[in-house]
Formats: sequence, C-alpha cells, structure tokens
Amino acid sequence: MTEPAKRRRGPGRPRQDEAEEGPGTQELIRLAARSEFAARGYDKTSVRGVAKAAGVDPALVHHYFGSKDDLFAAAVEASLEPALVIPDLLGADPDGIGERLARYFLGVWEDPLTRTPLLAVLRSALTHEAAAAVLRRLVLRRLLERVAADLDVPDPTFRAELAASHMVGIAVLRYVVQVEPLASADPEAIIRLVAPTLQRYLTEE
Repeated sequence: MTEPAKRRRGPGRPRQDEAEEGPGTQELIRLAARSEFAARGYDKTSVRGVAKAAGVDPALVHHYFGSKDDLFAAAVEASLEPALVIPDLLGADPDGIGERLARYFLGVWEDPLTRTPLLAVLRSALTHEAAAAVLRRLVLRRLLERVAADLDVPDPTFRAELAASHMVGIAVLRYVVQVEPLASADPEAIIRLVAPTLQRYLTEE
C-alpha cells in the first residue's frame, strides 16, 4: 500500500510537524529575538540572524511574526507582558494604582532578564523610528492608556502620556545614563517618592 502524498507547503509556511508544534516554536523564536535584539540592537539584528539563533528557517520567522518590526515588538512584549499585568495594576482599589504602577515598572527594570531587552529598546528608540513606534505602542497604547481608560477619568490619553514620560525618564536616567544618586538609589525609595505623582496623573480630577 502506498503512502499518501505529502502536502506541499507554500512559501513561508511551516512544515506539518512544525505547525503542530507551533506555540513552542513561536516562543523559541521570540526568546531568540529578545536575546538578539538585546545583544545587537535594532539596527544590527536581522530576521535571518534570529532564525539562526532559534534554529529555524527564516521563512518560519516571517510566517509567525511577519516583519522585523513585528518581531521586535513581540520580543519586547515578552518583557512587559501588558495583557497579564493590567488586571493586577488596576486592582480593586484605584487609590493604590500609583504605587502598583511604580512597583511594576521598577520591578521589570530591576530584573536583569527583562532589563536587557528594554535597554535595547530605549537605546534604539532614540535613533530609529521603528523602535520608537514599538515603545509607544507597548508602553502607551497597550499598557498605560488601557489602565487610564479603565479608571474613567477625563483626558486618559494625556494622563497616560504624563505617567509614561515620568517612568521612561526615570528608566533613561537610572539605567541608560546612570546618573547618580538615582542610579544606585533603593528602588523602594524611588517607589515611595514617585507613586503619589503617578496617582495624581491617573486619578485626580
């Protein structure tokens, strides 16, 4: 009895066994992308390089993630995980959102695993519009604006941008430029001083 003929796959589509293991393959590519962007920056990272690091064909990277910009966004999102943290940030008590936001943001930056790719994002965003667009989309559109909008206050977009400017400014000075004494300050001290300002941005009339 002859074996049934295997279906031919079109350009950019995974093999049947790859498709069946899709979620695992996607995560493998995303982690490889995070490492490559963190090590090489936006400019010097290529889809082919990410594919090589993940041990897959470049067509498979395009199939799952599309363009280099989309791959970059997926790699950054692996560090921020906005969909997972928003419920915790909102919580049951809106009066504590400033502290929760400051604690989450500092926690992400204090963790070496998530800090490294975020450093690559910040540095790249200063010189590349594609990287800046990723930062805007993730930090503003997918995180802070959704938090502010849920609070039912006037001008949620403007409030979100003020909160983002505050936290991104801290990240630049503390982790990129490393200005003292901010660079070596206790994270709890930063949270204690910053939380009331974030609370005012997001909740006060």
